[in-house]
Amino acid sequence: MRLKQVILAVEDELSEAVSRQILKRFNIEIWDTILGEGYTYLQQKAMEFNRSASGTAIFMLTDLDSAQNCPPRLIQSWIKGALNPQFFFRVAVMEVESWVMADRIGFAAFLSVPWHRIPSPTDSILNPKEFLLSLARRSKKKTIREALVPAQGTTLNVGNEYNTLLSEFVREHWNLERAATASPSLKRTLDRLVQEKNAGANQ
Repeated sequence: MRLKQVILAVEDELSEAVSRQILKRFNIEIWDTILGEGYTYLQQKAMEFNRSASGTAIFMLTDLDSAQNCPPRLIQSWIKGALNPQFFFRVAVMEVESWVMADRIGFAAFLSVPWHRIPSPTDSILNPKEFLLSLARRSKKKTIREALVPAQGTTLNVGNEYNTLLSEFVREHWNLERAATASPSLKRTLDRLVQEKNAGANQ
């Protein structure tokens, strides 16, 4: 059966924006969205999602976070069994920010920084969020700096408009094809969906 719609399960607003752009690329409708409060919530629900994915598939995106881990090991540690083929459990290496920055030309233009400051592959950046903030601090645009970088003296890790502004970039400017060339984990996700699409077309 061709993949036509999914339930989307994500950690946060930025992961949701990225997932929506990916699914839109394949004309996959989002039937419902489960917006968790970070990594732990999805980890706790993963086994349940794996069991319940049937008539409506589930697409879940989480971050790898640790260089000591790898996507297959993380997936197995969360579901503790066979992966349901209708459960599209995807892992961004190292974080979803790696996928966002992988459109190096588009993202550099958005921040107004030189594109060559963003390494390729972006999956090799050990702390993508911190690296993104270091780029934002160098931005020529005051609005970018104020939105993304936490204000001096605050206890916040990121600026107040961090998720909002990055989600706006993803929706309006992010080039998925360019990004896939600089992020192997993103490319694997796209390849998985291409396989599913081709399998459905051959039925």
